[in-house]
Amino acid sequence: MTPEDNVQPIEPSAPLSGSLGARCRRFLGSVMSTRLDKSGSRLKVIGAAFIAVFLAIDGKLIMLGVAPESAPGLKQAAAEALSSARPDILDRNGAIMATDLKTMSVFAEPRRIIDKDEAVELLTAVLPDVDAKELRTRIGSRKGFVWVKRGITPEQQQEVFRLGLPGVGFVPENKRIYPNGPVAAHVLGFTNLDNQGIAGIEKYIDGQGLADLHGAGFNLSRSDLKPIMLSIDLKATHALRDELAEGVAHFKAKSGAAAIMDVNTGEVIAFASLPDYDPNNPVEALDPNHINHLTVGTYEMGSTFKAISIAMALEANKVTLKSSVDARDNLRYGRFTIHDFHATHRILTVPEVFTHSSNIGTARMAMMVGVEGHKAFLRKMGQLDRLRTELPENAMPIVPRNWSELNTITIAFGQGLNVAPLQAMMAVAGLVNGGTLLTPTFLKSDTDDRRAQGIRVVRPEVSESLRYIMRLNATIGSAKKADIPGYFAGGKTGTADKIIHGHYAKDRVFTTFMSIVPSDKPKYLFLVLMDDPQAVEGTFGYHTAAWNSGEVAGKIMERVAPLLNLPPSIEMPKEPFPLVAKLGIGMNDVLR
Repeated sequence: MTPEDNVQPIEPSAPLSGSLGARCRRFLGSVMSTRLDKSGSRLKVIGAAFIAVFLAIDGKLIMLGVAPESAPGLKQAAAEALSSARPDILDRNGAIMATDLKTMSVFAEPRRIIDKDEAVELLTAVLPDVDAKELRTRIGSRKGFVWVKRGITPEQQQEVFRLGLPGVGFVPENKRIYPNGPVAAHVLGFTNLDNQGIAGIEKYIDGQGLADLHGAGFNLSRSDLKPIMLSIDLKATHALRDELAEGVAHFKAKSGAAAIMDVNTGEVIAFASLPDYDPNNPVEALDPNHINHLTVGTYEMGSTFKAISIAMALEANKVTLKSSVDARDNLRYGRFTIHDFHATHRILTVPEVFTHSSNIGTARMAMMVGVEGHKAFLRKMGQLDRLRTELPENAMPIVPRNWSELNTITIAFGQGLNVAPLQAMMAVAGLVNGGTLLTPTFLKSDTDDRRAQGIRVVRPEVSESLRYIMRLNATIGSAKKADIPGYFAGGKTGTADKIIHGHYAKDRVFTTFMSIVPSDKPKYLFLVLMDDPQAVEGTFGYHTAAWNSGEVAGKIMERVAPLLNLPPSIEMPKEPFPLVAKLGIGMNDVLR
């Protein structure tokens, strides 16, 4: 045997030398050859390749699923829409005044849009109120998510869908709607596009913790939130607003307002300020003429303030209902002269001061109390500080900087102190309900709980005395137009000259009227005010409160009282004012 016979041949499939690339090529060439003995290896390699590809795809999907988004995406946008849900707002009887409605909004993902100019052209053709330039800017950004239009109609959604644009889609949102339009608009307020409360009760709700919950990322739905029940009666407010609108138009007033308050709880039952706005279109609220005249406006309340002044003198024991006040001559103070609109030029009893609306008599009673006593009483009645209610919109009273005796004289009959009408209403309600001052509320409340929160401001006999003279004024005085049969109403008119360019204008007035129903045991206090009403046919050239605000108040009372379960009574009360009767004062006039 030769040496060559002992040498074993080297298989080509297992090279001992050469580069890695060469070895791989030889290996693949061997595997992919058509030899039958290599078919098993081929199947193994192909299977391994498929497995590797699928593992790579799965890994990528897992990474995309768990990785945080670097920019807002569809998921985040949808979550934000859901988190802006708000509770329903109901009237005191459960009627819906504000609720959420599910709507669709169009969004775009700029990085997925292929032809941005085409997308803008097509979208603005379907959504003509979208500004093309602004949309082009948004879509041209590098953001992952931008809004195209929020709150579209179902028809618009279908048209956008048919465009088939990649990178354009829809997300559900909550849209706030107010099914009763402008009714109680100033109470409800409104929300912005993100469903955040901007004014009124809507803003109050956010301030009670709703905004904090949304900010913390809680995805709340409407069903998670307890409805807010207001003190407002929807039907009564609708009727009140309707009568007020007719009155403002008839007397050609610049504006007007009206309200009804439950004097025993402080609940605001009905509320309207005209001109108003539709909260479904909140841009209308930006008009400065659409302010809430009852809480934001401050005015001289005219002779309605005499109710407060006379109650003050009675509470201070400076007068009784049987006292007399000299109103024979004008009251002079320095270079100023105080006179009566309908002067009697005689000595008046305290009830006559009220029914004749004597500025002189009221001023003399205020002077009996004195400057400091006057200021203290008005502060106790909440007239010198800002009125705080659930409504965020409120105004600070305009109080004299240096309060002199002259200020006390004029403020006594309603000039020289500007307050919000709801503020003055609060004071009168506290004086007639037995003497307990209650802060007005727009939330439905329990009577006992509210009374417990009140502050005693006058004695019960003072409260009855004021109710007596208010009833007397409705039968023989200036409040006759509110003496609706069957309601035993009482009231007081107020006419204040408007200040124009720093001076009182004799031909421009601000009129107010307050009325209680019924006078013996008051349940409701009605307020009507008008800015610059005109003398019209049937008013005999007058534009004072009795001829406009008083007349409208009577119409409101007659229409609304039955809606508030207060039907007219056929019989007069037998002993309406027992404490007054004990003073030996007759009841004939008040029982007319």
